[in-house]
Amino acid sequence: MSNAIYKIEKPANEPVLSYRPGSPEREELKAKLKELKSREIEIPLIIGGKEVKTGDFGECRMPHDHQHRLAVYHKAGPKEIEMAIEAAREAKKEWARMAWEDRIAIFRKAAELLAGPYRSLLNAATMLGQSKNVFQAEIDSACELIDFFRFNTYYATQIYKDQPYSPVGFWNRMEYRPLEGFVFAVTPFNFTSIAGNLPTSPAMLGNTVLWKPASSAIYSAYYIMKLLEEAGLPPGVINFIPGSGSKVGDYVLASPELAGIHFTGSTEVFKSMWRTVGENIEKYNTYPRIVGETGGKDFVFVHESAQVAPVVTALIRGAFEYQGQKCSAASRAYIPDNRWEEIKEELLAQISELKMGSPEDFTNFVNAVIDKNAYQSIKEYIDYAKAHEDAEILIGGNCDDSKGYFIEPTVILAKTPDFKTMREEIFGPVLTVYVYDADKYEETLHICDQTSPYGLTGSIFAQDRKAIVLAEDILVNAAGNFYINDKPTGAVVGQQPFGGSRASGTNDKAGSYLNLLRWVSPRAIKETFVPPVDYRYPFMEEE
Repeated sequence: MSNAIYKIEKPANEPVLSYRPGSPEREELKAKLKELKSREIEIPLIIGGKEVKTGDFGECRMPHDHQHRLAVYHKAGPKEIEMAIEAAREAKKEWARMAWEDRIAIFRKAAELLAGPYRSLLNAATMLGQSKNVFQAEIDSACELIDFFRFNTYYATQIYKDQPYSPVGFWNRMEYRPLEGFVFAVTPFNFTSIAGNLPTSPAMLGNTVLWKPASSAIYSAYYIMKLLEEAGLPPGVINFIPGSGSKVGDYVLASPELAGIHFTGSTEVFKSMWRTVGENIEKYNTYPRIVGETGGKDFVFVHESAQVAPVVTALIRGAFEYQGQKCSAASRAYIPDNRWEEIKEELLAQISELKMGSPEDFTNFVNAVIDKNAYQSIKEYIDYAKAHEDAEILIGGNCDDSKGYFIEPTVILAKTPDFKTMREEIFGPVLTVYVYDADKYEETLHICDQTSPYGLTGSIFAQDRKAIVLAEDILVNAAGNFYINDKPTGAVVGQQPFGGSRASGTNDKAGSYLNLLRWVSPRAIKETFVPPVDYRYPFMEEE
C-alpha cells in the first residue's frame, strides 16, 4: 500500500512529425509499410488475455487496392460474448481495487510505447487498412491517441483530487467508484485514436470493457490491443471482440451487467442501441450510462468581409482531407454572392491540383474511401446531384472502384438551401455550396441553423467582428465545436474537447474530464469523529 499522494503534471500535446524527404521517421515508416504489406496475418479475438479463434472469418483489405488482403480476422458470436462478459466480471475484482496510480501507469506507458517503437507500426497499419495519407495517420493514430492516453490519465487524477469541504469535527470524502458492471465500447473506422480512446478511458477509472471495433478497421485496432498488452494491461480488463453488429451488439445489450456504452458511429445505429437499452431497462442491474458521438453536417459560413485564401484552404482541407470521412468534415458552405466568383475561381483551381491515389505515395492528398458500401452510398449522392435541376457539379464527380474505392473531390452548387446534399450526411469527399444574398446574412445564418438535424462542428469566416458575434449567437446550438476563421475539423485533445448535440450525440466531450466523469459512480463518505450521544436538540429545551 502506497504511503504517498502522487502528482501528475498536465501534459503537453505530442509534436506532429513532418515526414519530410530524408527524415528518419519517413524512412522508418516506408520500411514498416513495406513490411506489413509483405505478410498476411490472422487476427484472433482476445478474451481474458487469451487468443480465441472461432473459424468464422472476415477479411481486412486495403481500400486503395481491394485485391490486397492484409489479414483475416475471427468473428465473435454468442458463445464468445458470454466468455467476454465472464472475463470482464472476473478481471473487475482486482482491477477496480488496484491503486489508481498503478492503473494509469499502464496507459502512460502505452503513450510512451506509441510515441516510440509503436509509432511507425500503428501509422502504417492505419495508412494501409484505412487508406489514410501519412499526415492524417500521424495526427490520428500517433499524436491524438498519445494525447488521449496522457491527458486522460491526468484528468483522472484531477477527478480523484476533487474532494468536498470538511468542517471541524467531520471528514467528508468522495470516492469515485467504477460503474457496477462492464462498459461496451463500439468504435468507428475513421479514427484509430477514437478506437483506442473509447475502451481505454473507462478502463482507466477501474471499469472493465468489451470492445467491438468497426469491421473495416480491425487491422489497426488489433495492433492497439497488442500495444495495451505490452504496456501491462491485465487480462480481461479490455476484451477484443470483433464481429458483426447484430451478432455482437444485440447479445451484449441484453446482458444485465451492461453498465455503460461508449460509442462513435452512425446516428441510426446509436438510436437503435438506445432504443434497445430502453426496451431492456428492466433487465439491467443499474441504469446504463450512454455516451455517443455520431454524425454531422458541418458547415463553413462565409461573411462578405472574409479573406479569400483562408476560406479556400479551409474548404479544401475541411472537406477533402481523409476523403471527407470525418464526422467533423466540412460538408456544406454558405458563401455570399458578392464574393462567390473570386472564391470559386481559386477553389476550383486548387482542387484541380489535388493528387489522388495510394497513401504509400506521399505526394497524394486524397486516397480511397473505406469500402464498397461507402463508395456506393457516396456515388449515389453524386449521381443524384448530377441528375437534379437544382444542383450543378462544379468539379469532380467521377468515381472508379476498379482497383480501389476512389471518388474525386467533388463540389456541388445547390440552387436551394434545403437541397438534399445540404441536409444529409454523405461522409465522403463531397462539398455542397449555397450562394446567398450578401444582404441576407442574418437570415441565412438562421437557415444554416435550421437546415440540418446535426449539431457537431461549424465555422465562421469574417474580418468584421460584429458578423462573428452575430454568428456565434444565432448558431449557438448548431455546433458543439465552433471555429472562427478556421476549418471545422482538427480538434486537439486538451485544447478543443470534442462533441456535439442534437443528432450528433450526447456531447460528453472526448479529450476532457467531462467524458471521464461518465465512467465513475461517486460515493460520498462522511465520518463523524465525535458522534452525538443524545437525540435532543437545543430548540427542544423548556423556557
